[in-house]
Amino acid sequence: MFTIEQLQAFVATSEAGSFSAAARQLGRAQSVISQHIMNMELDCGVDLFERSGRYPTLTGKGRELLPYALATISQLDRLNNKASQLFSQPASQLILAVDEGIPLTRLPKALKNLEQQFPQLQVECLTASSPDIIELVKSERATTGIILSELQMPKNTDSCNLGHIGFDAFVSSEHPLANHNVKHIDELKQHRQLVIGSKNADNSGFNQAVSPDIWYADNYYILLELANKGFGWCFLPEHLVAHTPNTLVKVGEEFTKLAWQVNIDLIQHQKWHSDPLHQQARLELQTLFE
Repeated sequence: MFTIEQLQAFVATSEAGSFSAAARQLGRAQSVISQHIMNMELDCGVDLFERSGRYPTLTGKGRELLPYALATISQLDRLNNKASQLFSQPASQLILAVDEGIPLTRLPKALKNLEQQFPQLQVECLTASSPDIIELVKSERATTGIILSELQMPKNTDSCNLGHIGFDAFVSSEHPLANHNVKHIDELKQHRQLVIGSKNADNSGFNQAVSPDIWYADNYYILLELANKGFGWCFLPEHLVAHTPNTLVKVGEEFTKLAWQVNIDLIQHQKWHSDPLHQQARLELQTLFE
């Protein structure tokens, strides 16, 4: 019933918020986008967008159709990626981007196993915050990423869970909070918070800013050093604090009961999903936290 061009116009308009923005995103004329949407609505017999306001918004029927359109376009992308691999040489390079807050003591063994199966293997390792790694994989600068789990992922990436690590709130033993029995997170808002950010100013989905006074860094080692010198409190991986010389203490016995486990995910661009090297890399990297 629908063409791929119509579905792309429909999805782009819903995401971009206007026909003109969708046209720019797809590199088409606005009239073409509008016509695609109108043809879809004629075929459906219902309005997919409400046009009474300044910008088009999805109707109830449009919201019902959107997930199916997204799934169809995703499958088309997978088909195109698979087809392109049929006529190209298998990859020999693994570009691995890793969040510095994740322990990787078993990574050398995984890479050794991978090298034995792919003697021509070339590896490049990058470190960045998890939001930045998502962008590196999305842009294909990295072929594989190991990140602290995020709720929002780009449509062109695949992911699987590798395990989890513990986080808690820490502060210098010389900080006023060190001797204060914090019972609620609101009490922390009175003190500076040190927060993981990214190079494009996006914050991690699970490490949100709480205090009105915030200092940012894009890796946990900097956060640890700032906290160690008394500049503020922060959420840190427990393993990092345990294995790094510091004077940090957990924030209050009552508050530490709020400590949580954060999932670790492996992500890859969909174009590498069927590539032999990256398939095996997924298998090897899934042993990192067993």
